[in-house]
Amino acid sequence: MNDLVGLAIIGLVVLCGLFGLSRITKPYDVSNEEFERRAQEGPGLLGAGLVGIQKALDPAMEKAAEVQADFRQGYLDAEQESGDPPEAGDNGSGTVTNGEPDA
Repeated sequence: MNDLVGLAIIGLVVLCGLFGLSRITKPYDVSNEEFERRAQEGPGLLGAGLVGIQKALDPAMEKAAEVQADFRQGYLDAEQESGDPPEAGDNGSGTVTNGEPDA
């Protein structure tokens, strides 16, 4: 008898969990004004807290966040960020030359 009661409780918990998940995943209507307001608000307090925790646990995440912020501002690479034009004779290949022609 105790086994049936335990199985019934486990079954009830599983059914309630499935019902809850089905309610959460249903789409809902959002007006254009509400969508724009939510987009302007940003991630919120919980999202900002999670980003802070992730930065503490994964130091590379901080650099990734900086790069994402640069992308949002329109910077595509580090050269654009510095604002300095490329130096004379820089061909962008990353090789260093002494200015003499190759023999």
